[in-house]
Amino acid sequence: MTHGTLGGGPAPIVMQSCNRSARARAGLLWLALACLGALVQPAGAAIKIEVSGVDGTLRRNVLALLSLERYKDRDRIEPDAIARLYRRMDSEVRDALKPYGYYDPTVQSTLTSENNQRDWRVRINIKPGEPVLIEEVSIIVRGPGAADPLFAQIAAKPALIKGKRLEHAAYEKTKSELQAAAATYGYLDARMLRNELQVDPQAHRARAYLAIETGERYYFGPTVLDQTVIRDAQLRRYLRYREGDPFDAGKLLRTQFALDDSRFFAGVEVATGERDPVLHVVSINITAKGARNSYSFGAGYGTDTGVRGTISWLNPVVNDRGHRLQIQLQLSERTQNLHARYDIPFGDPVLEKFSVQALTQTQKTSGSVDTREESITPSVTQSLGRWQRVLSAKFAHTVTDDAVNGHLVDDLIVPGVTYASVPEGYLGEELFSRTLYAELIGSHKVLGSNSNFLRLDVRSERVLNITGRWHLLLRGEVGASAVGNFQDLPGTFRFYAGGDRSVRGFAYNSLSPVQTAPDGSQVRVGGRHLLTGTVEVERDLPRSFGVAAFTDVGNAINNLGDPLAASVGLGLRWRLPVVTVGFDIAKAIYAPGFSSLPGPRLHLNISPQL
Repeated sequence: MTHGTLGGGPAPIVMQSCNRSARARAGLLWLALACLGALVQPAGAAIKIEVSGVDGTLRRNVLALLSLERYKDRDRIEPDAIARLYRRMDSEVRDALKPYGYYDPTVQSTLTSENNQRDWRVRINIKPGEPVLIEEVSIIVRGPGAADPLFAQIAAKPALIKGKRLEHAAYEKTKSELQAAAATYGYLDARMLRNELQVDPQAHRARAYLAIETGERYYFGPTVLDQTVIRDAQLRRYLRYREGDPFDAGKLLRTQFALDDSRFFAGVEVATGERDPVLHVVSINITAKGARNSYSFGAGYGTDTGVRGTISWLNPVVNDRGHRLQIQLQLSERTQNLHARYDIPFGDPVLEKFSVQALTQTQKTSGSVDTREESITPSVTQSLGRWQRVLSAKFAHTVTDDAVNGHLVDDLIVPGVTYASVPEGYLGEELFSRTLYAELIGSHKVLGSNSNFLRLDVRSERVLNITGRWHLLLRGEVGASAVGNFQDLPGTFRFYAGGDRSVRGFAYNSLSPVQTAPDGSQVRVGGRHLLTGTVEVERDLPRSFGVAAFTDVGNAINNLGDPLAASVGLGLRWRLPVVTVGFDIAKAIYAPGFSSLPGPRLHLNISPQL
């Protein structure tokens, strides 16, 4: 067959006449040869490296620089290659120790072969020796910026400290801090006059010299806009700097964030333009393209809500004055609502706006209380330093059905004010939680309410980092209301406790005062006041996981001396880039108003990454 293939002539006819069994046998032959080849392939080589005498950062850096460490996962390394890599080892170890001030180490090593020179074992014993100490540190700032506290602070507290062990990273850090300060705060012509690290290995001494010439400070020049999305005058109100201010790259970054968060633009770029070395100004160029209307769909599950889904539509730029319209439909086993919001920015448009919200909502507030609400709420959002204030007036039609008080209908106006703390540098972005949030609402018969009431709700949440891996979460809510006739208060304004972010171990809104219905059943109709608190200790684990132990207390009550429910539990945390997903198992340990303690409950909780 081979001869026929090479020689031509009648061979093709012979090949075609071969039956299928012959081809099958040939295939089996090739398969057997392939398997035999696989069997005789050499097994992967193993290089075991043992380092003693140093640990922590020093050991990690030694392993990072060893060529043997990088080659140890190769399938096959010939003995002569091992020998060449081993000869490099002494100099590589020394190079790994120098950045940490050890210039004269003693390195002892052995190389042994095992398994007929297929496996290798390298033992390295390191004595770091006497470290190099910093004898002198000289940091000089010259030029117009010499008196700037920015540079004085770096020079006064450098990472380099006289008398301490030399670390090259500390020297580079100090140099980088000087250069970064100049570039960030407008000394754009700054240059290093001297950056020198002198090391005397024999004397174990080092001297660090840094000198920078700042040059004149630059200021913000004109801003050139390239966009047709909103009026130029409107866009300029989003700028976090003013022409003539000292240049500050941080303000440029905040401007970028503010324009991104406005959601007006599909893409926006804030960049420095030409520098004028005579007037010492730098122009700013802003280029932006408009965003399109967008749709979003979401589905999920929560132990408080059951299966849920969301459909949302956003028109980010209704007109060139920056108005915005969003409509959202949310459906779950407990709640169905259709929500529309129209925003009109004013003043500082990043932080201030006039809004009109329309809502139609049906909710199963507790096991035996159903509410329905249709409302229109105009509001004004303002920024007061580290606080955000919202003034509102809700025009509402509410329907409450419970087994005790029957069918209640109320048409009323509910004025309100909320104060919320916001982080430093807040740019109007949506926050998952607040350090402190307080809401005060109320109504009167003059405003159509069936019952005069005033309701205060205060919430707070803090995360304290005990160590790098241990965290303490503290969360609390206090609610109080003064009500003329509680039976006439719409269900949407009553307090309830229990659930994923309240008192775990109890069902959603299952904690409240109990009243007896005409049929003799016990109905949880909500309370006048609310007290809840959480103490949770979390421990970080590898791969963005964590574990938690917690205790929750609280209840919705009619009198401040009424007993509070309590629970304990354990949880698993999975930290994603923006949120933390929590799986908690909680067990009630005290349950006032219950005939017996509820069994353990599983809670799914999604909260901000703090």
